[in-house]
Amino acid sequence: MEKILEVKGLCKTYIVNKKQNNVLRNIDLTVSEGEMVGVMGPSGSGKSTLLYTVSGMDQMTSGEVKFYGKDISKLPPDELAELRLDEMGFIFQQMYMLKNLTVLDNIILPAVRSEKNKASRSEKQQKGLELMKMLGISELADNDINEASGGQLQRACIARSMINSPKVIFADEPTGALNRTSSEEVTDKLNELNRMGTTVVLVTHDTHVAAKCDRILFIVDGTIKEEYNLGKYTGAATMRDRERKLSEWLMNMGW
Repeated sequence: MEKILEVKGLCKTYIVNKKQNNVLRNIDLTVSEGEMVGVMGPSGSGKSTLLYTVSGMDQMTSGEVKFYGKDISKLPPDELAELRLDEMGFIFQQMYMLKNLTVLDNIILPAVRSEKNKASRSEKQQKGLELMKMLGISELADNDINEASGGQLQRACIARSMINSPKVIFADEPTGALNRTSSEEVTDKLNELNRMGTTVVLVTHDTHVAAKCDRILFIVDGTIKEEYNLGKYTGAATMRDRERKLSEWLMNMGW
């Protein structure tokens, strides 16, 4: 499989009150096409910072991050912004949506803003509707965002992340604000997109969510302490065994 991300010697340092805080320390990792990779670790270990840095949302202090062989640290800000808009999708714990737009208009907004996406407005709307149908929220197309539940809005965020057909989705605690039922629905939709070929890299503290990933990276104090390969998730019948194995490994990691 082709490598989507190649990260070498990645460091991220913040200066707070004249004190140096090394959030990421010499991170090396690769993510290949079609993988679903989970990132876990204690609070403050650098999980979200890793996600933001390898996706170009945050500036690295040193090191190298290659996206399909292109070093994103060397891209001008406008080119990097275009790359994120056209080639990457993003899902966050907080569902950032514009209150003055309908759910459908929020979903198609990245397509409307993209210069690379040459589809007509009606074609973009049609794709948005198709994504909403796939995610089971078709009936919300013309609704205001305050007329949808948290789980429905997070599925709308997944649809928005897919509108420009990204090569990879970065998700930061996408189920963190949801109840168990909504969390299960959102994770299943991410698994479905992954089976369709979209690479997913997600940060999570939830063992149940992580057990549906192919591979888990465990971060402590800004370094990848170890990784665990669970293999492809093949269905609910395997979940108990996957969760058990993952929980045992996490206990050995000091979780």
